Amino acid sequence: MAITFRTAAVAPGRADVDLLAVPVFAERRLGPGVEAVVPPGVEVLMDRAGFAGKPDETLLLPGAEADAPAVLLIGVGDPAGLDTARVRRVSAAAARRAARAARVGTTLLEAVPAAADRPAAAQALAEGFALGAYRYLAHKSRPEPPAISEVVVLGRGGSRVHAALERGAIVADAVAWARDMVNTPAGEKSPAAFARAAQARLRGRGVRVEVMDPAAIRAARLGGVLGVGQGSRQSPRFVKVTYAPAGARHSLALVGKGVVFDSGGLSLKTASGMETMKTDMSGAAAVVAVMSVLAELGVRQRVVGYVPLVENMPSGSAMRPGDVLRIRNGTTVEVLNTDAEGRLILADALSLAVEDGADAIVDLATLTGACMVALGEQIAGLMGSHDRWRDQVRAAAERAGERVWPLPLPPEYRRQLDSEVADLKNIGGSYGGALTAGLFLREFVGDVPWAHLDIAGPARASGDDGETVKGGTGFGVRTLIELAARFRRP
Repeated sequence: MAITFRTAAVAPGRADVDLLAVPVFAERRLGPGVEAVVPPGVEVLMDRAGFAGKPDETLLLPGAEADAPAVLLIGVGDPAGLDTARVRRVSAAAARRAARAARVGTTLLEAVPAAADRPAAAQALAEGFALGAYRYLAHKSRPEPPAISEVVVLGRGGSRVHAALERGAIVADAVAWARDMVNTPAGEKSPAAFARAAQARLRGRGVRVEVMDPAAIRAARLGGVLGVGQGSRQSPRFVKVTYAPAGARHSLALVGKGVVFDSGGLSLKTASGMETMKTDMSGAAAVVAVMSVLAELGVRQRVVGYVPLVENMPSGSAMRPGDVLRIRNGTTVEVLNTDAEGRLILADALSLAVEDGADAIVDLATLTGACMVALGEQIAGLMGSHDRWRDQVRAAAERAGERVWPLPLPPEYRRQLDSEVADLKNIGGSYGGALTAGLFLREFVGDVPWAHLDIAGPARASGDDGETVKGGTGFGVRTLIELAARFRRP
């Protein structure tokens, strides 16, 4: 369900809304415009509820008068710390608590420090409300979708704030689409079904879409995609999406891992290890979502998305440990663990991106459990072959409010990938698995500046936290949009 956002230069008490979401600072200091709309004795009510104005705290109260809208107090903490990330978080908290109100007014933007980037805060507000209200309800017998349909930002507006709210809504819609795809059961999103969903999402959005079927994949010599996909009754697909605005001078390549379900193949995962493997296409979903909004956001550079789609299953036709695959660029790979399959399909996609003349590449993949061991569930690992390009990706993630952390690619670890029978093997030693996976991918980018985001942790959330909700998070969509919008050739 889409939420519309608008501004209104009216006092909170005059807003035609069902609920007023208003900020409260640390130590229960009321934000601007709040005194006129809260009920008498609000300090006593806050004290009884243990509400102190800490970030993410909420308290629902009746309006100041019998016919006035209800009031939702939103804790924002120290006013000096109300940056875009916190605006996004507290907006999401407000959206969750205000789910039964159709029209919500808020003075939150008025509480942002005067020196802050007001349009950036407005975009974060829209993203927070929209993403905090997100629910995946496709398989609920009695779905209860949030009622919230409109957010009115009260106070000073202006064209830049209005445009930022619209941008936030567009970005959030892309994230929500990616979340929907990640949350969809694997039985409903075969590679062919995913490709059809991508085509539907991208139709009329200023991009060219090409879908390779198995015959085309074979003709293109995508040995990694063919090898991983050969064990499944669901044949692989490869989706390429091109956004080429007039006058574009440089080209950015986005590569997303699309394993629609990962059983591990013959190197079979445990039962618990398979429970969340419908999410192993999170990178692919993010890339398609990003490609769908580039024209609407007015991105000026050429962007090409590469999305290999496979299902990794055990069967009589599955690839075996010891098999050798030939990747698009001619490199041969000895497969010693069929559960290290994502890097095999990414190798083909990276090879194509290099051949197509990309000025820079970033790939996004739920690649290794080792990265989760290192960084936990909320931070993505960032690796790269080019310092300035890696830093550009990191800066985009910081602006977008998605957490990444740089990891090294130690050249001395490269020997762990040496194979006795092929150019490479697909796994390294017992330790540093995220790093050896990154070193494997680096073999397929040549001299093109490349960055790798291992999103195995943050692609899925185990509970609601800020703007993320339990299940697929759509991680990386905001970062890649920001990266494309400000892309500079490294």
